[in-house]
Amino acid sequence: MSEFRTEHDSMGDVQVPAKAYYGAQTQRAVENFPVSGWTLRSEMIRAMGLVKWAAGVANRDLGKLTGTGKNPLTAEQVDAMLTAAKEVVAGKFDAEFPIDVFQTGSGTSSNMNINEVISNRAIEIMKGNRFEMKKPIHPNDHVNMGQSTNDTFPTAIHVAVGIAIHQRLIPALERFATVLSDKAAQWDKIIKIGRTHLADATPLRLGQEFGGFARQLQLSVGRAKQALQAVLELPVGGTAVGTGINTHPDFSRLTCAALAKETGIEFIEAVNHFEGNAQRDGLVECHGQLRTIATTLFNVSNNIRWLGSGPRCGFYEVMLPDRQPGSSIMPGKVNPVMCESLMQVAARVIGNDQTVAFSGATGGQFQLNIMMPIMGHATLESVALLAQGTTAFVDLCAVDMEANTEACEASVEKSLAMVTSLNPYIGYEKAAALAKEAFKSGKTIRQLCREQNILPDDQLTKALDPWSMTEPQA
Repeated sequence: MSEFRTEHDSMGDVQVPAKAYYGAQTQRAVENFPVSGWTLRSEMIRAMGLVKWAAGVANRDLGKLTGTGKNPLTAEQVDAMLTAAKEVVAGKFDAEFPIDVFQTGSGTSSNMNINEVISNRAIEIMKGNRFEMKKPIHPNDHVNMGQSTNDTFPTAIHVAVGIAIHQRLIPALERFATVLSDKAAQWDKIIKIGRTHLADATPLRLGQEFGGFARQLQLSVGRAKQALQAVLELPVGGTAVGTGINTHPDFSRLTCAALAKETGIEFIEAVNHFEGNAQRDGLVECHGQLRTIATTLFNVSNNIRWLGSGPRCGFYEVMLPDRQPGSSIMPGKVNPVMCESLMQVAARVIGNDQTVAFSGATGGQFQLNIMMPIMGHATLESVALLAQGTTAFVDLCAVDMEANTEACEASVEKSLAMVTSLNPYIGYEKAAALAKEAFKSGKTIRQLCREQNILPDDQLTKALDPWSMTEPQA
């Protein structure tokens, strides 16, 4: 067999790699967009396959594929087409999607890519010759029936993002929240000094501090669910501009129902197909929630990094598991690598949010947004990074963190902020003077109070009880 075969489209003949399942329009796009080397993410490819399968099911059930129009299919051919689409969903043809992300802004090249792959694979399933010019199961007439890139490509983005959030991100965040809640409960009796502005503050319990982190993750779970809600409306059925030209009135509803049933996610038909086709505000909203989650993950991992600093010249109130040597020159040095990894993930996601927001604002003119491939790519990358980064952090750091009770409690008595609890007894100004004197002399607040008989000993003991400072007192 020759290295290439000749394929034909509306613009003429094209030389295509001989064994490829894709055809002329895909090859033209490969040649036109030698930009980044980034092809569509596998989540997107599989979501496109799922949309084609669902559209095929709807057209089958409506009698469109086997009807009396041009080139009607047999029931067996329809089954072959649906099987081919499901094989794409299963990831069997990921290598057949070579088009760069930075392509035509609607994703038309990738839509035709999947139409060609499903067409040729379906012909092969029917024992036909997929290399022949004439396609009995046609990429446009059958695989793309009742569809336009303008409605199916954004639909696939929503489906891919929805699945990734539902299956990967939400469970990862829920597990992180659970681990932090468990640590908070385990460490609730450990008193330590609080810090505001990175300066000593009043005491709190290590469990309270980690309870705050746990609440941040619980809120992140809610934000991930809101992100999913933002992509539930699907544009499929709007075709070119939102009017639904060349579709059956029930096509969109049935396609969305098939997608919802297959994924277990409550996808629904767009309330307004003109908005659904033209704008990607839902994706911008979705990624805005992802950005907030990234902000939380950066904050929590950075706080844990600070708490683990040391082991001798930092705080070292939390002992992080050793994962790898930390220096090529300093023997024995170990760094908080998992914290740093998650912080970098967060930075990338925050950057991606700028791409998505800018594309949403500038790309939607009239009836189409022409920045969709990069919006989809950036959002899917963000979901994957957040899910994978969180999972790695939990598995390799959070689960095995240990409290350094001695380090936590050692700093409490030395803290000048202990004087805060004396305010009700001696007033702010006198308490401030005590704090300054304690700092200058190197003595503790308790020592100075006893030397100067500030309060009776029993009253002083009660006032300077660190535990009582960790909760409101009547």
